[in-house]
Amino acid sequence: MLEQTYVGKGVIVHVKGPVVIAEGMRGSKIREVVYVGEERLIGEIVRIEEDRAVIQVYEPTGGVKAGEPVERTGEPLSAELGPGLLGQVLDGLGRPLDIIAEKAGGPFIVRGIKSPTLPRDRKWHWIPQVKRGDLIQSGDVLGKVKEGPIDHKIMLPPNIMRARVLETYPEGDYTIEEGIVLIEHVGGKEELKMYQKWPVRNPRPFKEKLDPSELLITGQRVIDTFFPIVKGGTSAVPGGFGTGKTVTLHQISKWADADVVVYVGCGERGNEMTDLLHTFPKLVDPKTGRPLLERSVLIANTSNMPVPAREASIFMGVTYAEYYRDMGLHVVLTADSTSRWAEALRELSSRLEEIPSEKGFPAYLPDFIASFYERAGRVKVIGNRDEIGSIAIIGAVSPSGGDLNEPVTQHTMRYVGAFWALDKDLAFKRHFPSINWLRSFSKYAPALKNWWINATGHDMVEYRDRAMSLLQAASSLEEVARVVGEAALSDENRLVLLSAELIKEGFLVQSAYHEVDTYCSPKKQAILLRTLLEFYERAKPLIEAGVPMSKIAEMRSLGLLRRLKFVPEKEFEAAARDAISQLEAEISSLLAEVR
Repeated sequence: MLEQTYVGKGVIVHVKGPVVIAEGMRGSKIREVVYVGEERLIGEIVRIEEDRAVIQVYEPTGGVKAGEPVERTGEPLSAELGPGLLGQVLDGLGRPLDIIAEKAGGPFIVRGIKSPTLPRDRKWHWIPQVKRGDLIQSGDVLGKVKEGPIDHKIMLPPNIMRARVLETYPEGDYTIEEGIVLIEHVGGKEELKMYQKWPVRNPRPFKEKLDPSELLITGQRVIDTFFPIVKGGTSAVPGGFGTGKTVTLHQISKWADADVVVYVGCGERGNEMTDLLHTFPKLVDPKTGRPLLERSVLIANTSNMPVPAREASIFMGVTYAEYYRDMGLHVVLTADSTSRWAEALRELSSRLEEIPSEKGFPAYLPDFIASFYERAGRVKVIGNRDEIGSIAIIGAVSPSGGDLNEPVTQHTMRYVGAFWALDKDLAFKRHFPSINWLRSFSKYAPALKNWWINATGHDMVEYRDRAMSLLQAASSLEEVARVVGEAALSDENRLVLLSAELIKEGFLVQSAYHEVDTYCSPKKQAILLRTLLEFYERAKPLIEAGVPMSKIAEMRSLGLLRRLKFVPEKEFEAAARDAISQLEAEISSLLAEVR
């Protein structure tokens, strides 16, 4: 966050935790950034009463007292957008944590530190794309610089509608503070730099929002096949402690078919965030073989940091995502967790003495959740270019006690297209990802029928429906078996249970730490599921012919089918054919025995 200009001053009259009341603030605006106290702590105006302003402070307010000054800036909380974002680890206000630690002189963050998001001394190789006399409009590309694995497009900011290029500076190495293009617009002449600022709570504009039609490939079978998310889609991942939310988000960040990853750690425990900061930079990008951090932005805002900064971190992260989307890139934003963000809203609401709603949350909680998820989407970007960018938002939810009926989870369900309910019972059985197939859903699955056919040649929607029917039937039979025992079930029902177990073990369970099984391509998913479904279809005639279920359960081909997922991609299709061939041979042998 860049330090902003002073436009006026008030004085503190009341301090209540992170909420400060100042008077002498006539002329100030809602959501205006202010500097509070002698140490100039960063805050934001949330309420105005005549010449009094209620301010939420993003830093600890211990020791702040009445009579200290409050400086106005006249500007809202904004994000710095430009080259240098990728590879950074930032706090909830966009300040680089390494710079904060350096200025603090130790591992403990000292309040009042100001630091811009983007490095001022680093030079970037500027390649201009416009020339003198060109007429340009919002979103047009002025030039490019290389940032990690992507071509970073320097664009005309959305708040400048039209302009004429007066001068383009020659190709070469520049810092972000040096001018690169001189333009003329209704506001007069202006020298543009490589970076721009944008208010974090204002969605960046686009030409048109497009229908979801392209799978966001995550390489995780239970997600891609059963509960898919599309490019530009939204999903929630609710689950209690130990159900695997963090590993699931890591897998998606690593393997998702996206150009840029934005990871927001919002209010998580310090030890979890520390583990993330140690492990994430070591993750290898499977696309480039380079560190995944080179195309990622990490925002770390732990639970012991001031509560208001949690809210800011969510909107800061989605603003970074929109900026890269406007370049025509596909972005994945993961937020862990939105429950901690909602708890911050609850605490601030109580300090502001607002009337509480269910479970003490403010009545506007649904609106805040919606304002976050609705910034996702697959869009045509602004400017004279026919490009499409997208943001997929995946938010972890941490319901107290794993109760999915609590307000944050229930309101989130209203605004997301996919819902991956993590189950502690599955996690205790070492079934990972522990996504409960009976409580989860995806509104995108039917719309992806043509995508699967075009991409793999298989009708995955049909396979999914058949598999879900088996799993649901097995769930009902398991309830009966708990009462009367599995031995009391008919052979037809026992075959359903065996086939469902084969799908669970051979398809739904996936190891994040196995060299082969950590990622599964769409084509491998389609062939694998079709092959496992073949077992049920081919085994049904055995039951009708009177073959005992005990002999079917002992078929050696079952072991081959369970292990198919561990076969590398290049050898997989041949291995699947061999497994089916052995299954057919065993079926023929068993039929011959009873005839």
